[in-house]
Amino acid sequence: MESSLERVTKSIFMTLLAVLTLWGVHNVTESNVNLSGLASLGDSSPWDNSLEREDSYLWEDSSKVRSSEQVPILSLRDFNNAIIDIAERTNPTVVTVTTKQTVKVRQRNPFSLFFNDPRFDQEREFQRSGLGSGVIVSSKNGYIVTNNHVIDNADEIIVRLYSGEELEATIVGTDPGSDVAVLQVESKDLPAIPMGNSDNIKVGEMVLAIGSPLDERFAHTVSQGIISASGRSYLGLNEFENYIQTDAAINPGNSGGALVNLDGELIGINTAIASRSGGSQGLGFAIPVNMVKTVMEALIKDGRVSRGFLGITLGGEVDQTMAKALGLPNASGFVVGDVEPGGPAEDAGLQGGDVIVSLNGNPVKEWLDFRVAIASLTPGSEIELEIYRDGKKQTVDVVLGERDADAVASIDNDDMESLREELGFSVTDLSDAMRGELQLRDDVNGVVVDEIDQTSMAYRQGLRNGDVITVISGERIENTRQFYDSMISFRDSDEEVLLLKIIRQGRNIYVAFELVS
Repeated sequence: MESSLERVTKSIFMTLLAVLTLWGVHNVTESNVNLSGLASLGDSSPWDNSLEREDSYLWEDSSKVRSSEQVPILSLRDFNNAIIDIAERTNPTVVTVTTKQTVKVRQRNPFSLFFNDPRFDQEREFQRSGLGSGVIVSSKNGYIVTNNHVIDNADEIIVRLYSGEELEATIVGTDPGSDVAVLQVESKDLPAIPMGNSDNIKVGEMVLAIGSPLDERFAHTVSQGIISASGRSYLGLNEFENYIQTDAAINPGNSGGALVNLDGELIGINTAIASRSGGSQGLGFAIPVNMVKTVMEALIKDGRVSRGFLGITLGGEVDQTMAKALGLPNASGFVVGDVEPGGPAEDAGLQGGDVIVSLNGNPVKEWLDFRVAIASLTPGSEIELEIYRDGKKQTVDVVLGERDADAVASIDNDDMESLREELGFSVTDLSDAMRGELQLRDDVNGVVVDEIDQTSMAYRQGLRNGDVITVISGERIENTRQFYDSMISFRDSDEEVLLLKIIRQGRNIYVAFELVS
């Protein structure tokens, strides 16, 4: 039972909260921010200079969603009604995406293990269904943005509108590196959401997340929260990461759905969660809409994404100890590891051991952010790098090349799990802590075997837990994504025997085995 003191305390707290909320909303209203309706892109859209007028499907779409009259926020009820208005106007622009895929699985027979002969195994087929969300961004052309992992490898894609109508969708283009995909449906006058500007978001800003979590019965679920952080990377989800973090409830099935601001604008595509339970724990991540726009425009116009390429590898992040050792004034930036022969970096004179601290006048905080920034630029762009070499600051101008599309290829979680079963072992990235425990040099890169089936071919041929895989059939390996991509390429090739170079207790060892499929 609640005590009198607890009830009084709670009442005071709620009163203070209401006063603070009204004060905050009043200031927002005084700043002429439209809380009650959807903003039209109009001619002030950040897309104005990126597309020719005749190709601008977004301008035409924006006229379909009319902003309502500015309504003063004078009470919590007004504020509540404004949130309802935003939800009612944006919900119809979100769709449920269902997929079907025919999967072939090799069923292991005990005799195949006993006789070491895969001919005893049998192959069977089954239908796999998937569920996700999408956002309508073009009324005239029927373009829908979603996550690549929602529709990857799908044989059939069905889009269900807010009205319940179902439409078959085709894939316009996909970009695994950013996890963005563009679909198209044959329908006119669809309600399309206006695009916001994710560069202007603020931590603490209120947002709505809309999607179809867990099951089609829960389609068009709206949850509310705030922006908890921006610029999140190192999640290991995609090649290029720069996520918005939110505590708005996001669950499996929300992938590809909308993250909406209080102007009713799309500011992100909900993509992933961090969770110990598998459900929402207030750690959701969305791809910023500005990144989505860039990728979407490239996929619609060219069918692919052209990314800038510099041609360097990471030699190490600069912490306080590294800064002191290199004689740097601040702990920022990163050390260049290898410079690719004949690449843009070498042509510009960059060298291994250089410390990059600035890109086009903007401070470089860490390697992954730098990679995303370079990849977001078009090939042929000229950039200015501020570096330290031998303790002296200098400026280097570089003309970017084009990143090989194969370099950003990736596989989904189901393919990865299937490959683990075929290999009989799994690997994890080589962290600094592991490098210390295994007494490896700082320049050693690779992946660590963290779990291996003792009945697998790899185990029989000598692979063990704790082995560090550095090379696969002549290809150097730096992380788990590269490892699994390399394994996929090997599996699809005509090669029969896999050769691994590993490090065990400080010694280089070679292990060869057949990949049984």
